[in-house]
Amino acid sequence: MTLDLERLDAVATVAALKEGSVSPAAYAEALAERAAKHADLNALQSFDAGQVVQAAAAAFEAHPEAALAGLPIVAKDNINTTAYPTSGGTKALLRHTPATDAGVVQRITKAGGFIGAKAGMHELAFGITSNNAVTGAVHNPADPGLIAGGSSGGTAAAVSAGIFPAGLGTDTGGSCRIPAALCGVIGFRPTTGRYDSDGVVPISHTRDTVGTLARSTRDIALFDGVLSGDDAALAELAMTDVTLGVPRNMFYDNLDPVVAAAVEAQLSVLSAAGAKLVDVDFDGIWPHNEAFSFPVVFYEVMRDLPAYLAEHAPEVSFETLIKGIGSPDVAGAIGSQLGDEAMPEAAYRAAMDVHRPAMRQIYGKVFEDNGLDAIVFPTTPLPARPIGEDETVTLNGDQCPTFPTYIRNTDLGSNIGAPGISLPCPVSSGLPVGIEFDGLPGKDRALLALARAAEKSMAR
Repeated sequence: MTLDLERLDAVATVAALKEGSVSPAAYAEALAERAAKHADLNALQSFDAGQVVQAAAAAFEAHPEAALAGLPIVAKDNINTTAYPTSGGTKALLRHTPATDAGVVQRITKAGGFIGAKAGMHELAFGITSNNAVTGAVHNPADPGLIAGGSSGGTAAAVSAGIFPAGLGTDTGGSCRIPAALCGVIGFRPTTGRYDSDGVVPISHTRDTVGTLARSTRDIALFDGVLSGDDAALAELAMTDVTLGVPRNMFYDNLDPVVAAAVEAQLSVLSAAGAKLVDVDFDGIWPHNEAFSFPVVFYEVMRDLPAYLAEHAPEVSFETLIKGIGSPDVAGAIGSQLGDEAMPEAAYRAAMDVHRPAMRQIYGKVFEDNGLDAIVFPTTPLPARPIGEDETVTLNGDQCPTFPTYIRNTDLGSNIGAPGISLPCPVSSGLPVGIEFDGLPGKDRALLALARAAEKSMAR
């Protein structure tokens, strides 16, 4: 039987390598051919075919029985790697090759995997389109004229197109889950702090986390075990044992008809499989969310980003980095913090000391009062839109601001540090649509078990 290497997930790929069905070198050579075939997507920022073939053989030889033995992984270009530059998608760092790998990359290496390429991204991860004026736009494999989402757009596109079986991204307000939804793959944001954050170009230490993108929930669970050290087997969960909260207010408001139809269809599938669906409402949480979201990002980026440069790229000053920003939306966001309009410390302290605890209390109480295992909602209110619509997008006939519209449903989970996973809705035609499940902070393996059960139900 001939293996379809392009569609093998990570678990199946590792199994094939260990069984000898394909050699590490042959798998890497086929991967290089796929990278060349899909070069027009601009999903990969740094890639060397010869280097990948050599690295695959070396990784497998060093760890032939490990969890990721010989597996090539694509990593977002804001995650430090010694094998490839780490640019953050910005001009001042294009030739920056760190002296050490990020903590998550070290875990990948110890498990027998390796970074086979760096993925394109929204400049400095400060956006959701991956339309990068410095490195070029990342294109959506479903329709190259559309955005791949962001800021981990390159990773999502590379996994969706079958170049790589899985990859690493980062998620501050939705940056793994949004591109996963728009490209038709799975995107996971773990509980904040679950994965090592050392050696990642930051926005906000309070909100940032490395996340994973893949084509199966078992792959997400595999990488979660490697990156967190918590590799306990997922519980076998039946949908009849699952209670899902459906937060109609806000999360289901003003949806594109394509998204609304796809998500409602999957809610019906989950209900038919035995899941209990309960309408819930996060009354009172939204003013706290608004008072937390941007104040924390803007206050922390002006401190966290210079600290990264000082530790990992001391040859690049913060002033030089700012001057080299090419994407107008990113330049505007960072520039807004350079003068009298900079986020005041009082707003930041209120966000951390008042608004975040209030959000967590409300969120936890909704779960407790309703016996919830997770909440379920559309990952994004609309599918992918054309590349270049960076300021506004059309939603139900109205022009809406691009960034806040796309992050509307993913932002809350980021702000309270909760785990969330976006699964692709099965669609017979049209653009990909994501359905997201968010759990309680610290309950990552339980959420992944639920996602696996949902994946099985939705695939029927």
